[in-house]
Amino acid sequence: MTSSAARSTAGAQRVKIVSRALAAFAHAGYHATPVAVVAEAAEVSTAYVFRLFPGKLGLFVATVDHCYDQVTAALVRGGEAAGPIAPEGVLAAMTAAYVDLIKDRNLIMFQVHAQSACDVPEIRDAVRRGMAKVINAVTRVSGAEPAAVQRFIAYGQLCHLVVQADLGAVDESWARTLSEGISH
Repeated sequence: MTSSAARSTAGAQRVKIVSRALAAFAHAGYHATPVAVVAEAAEVSTAYVFRLFPGKLGLFVATVDHCYDQVTAALVRGGEAAGPIAPEGVLAAMTAAYVDLIKDRNLIMFQVHAQSACDVPEIRDAVRRGMAKVINAVTRVSGAEPAAVQRFIAYGQLCHLVVQADLGAVDESWARTLSEGISH
């Protein structure tokens, strides 16, 4: 007799676990987040997480890949929705798409933690792979020159700082200097 409830596949469970891992790792980072916290958030056992991923490092790397896949997909959607316009306009549309994406603060908190854990070679490789994916997609979709793509990425990193430190709420000249014109 078969159950009428659809059984979850390992692939679907991996997706669910990685999705929940992003939020868990966003708050305490790679080094301070036990796999048990991720398992609890995903409503699975720690043993099951270890069955699907090659250890905590494998789980974190899969989460880095997932994070940059989300960023890339959002930028591509935003850029393609802009239509056939000059590269600057496409980059502006991509900025708007990214601003919308990072309304989920977990995403940028996770990116900061991933970058800070680049002392671990596998994580550094995953961050590099993710950045390569983002840069290649932004370049392809926008048609922008390398210097413009570099400024776009630098602007995004500054946006992270403005959002994370809530600089828009600081009414001082130094904070206005950093946050003026930054969409967040």
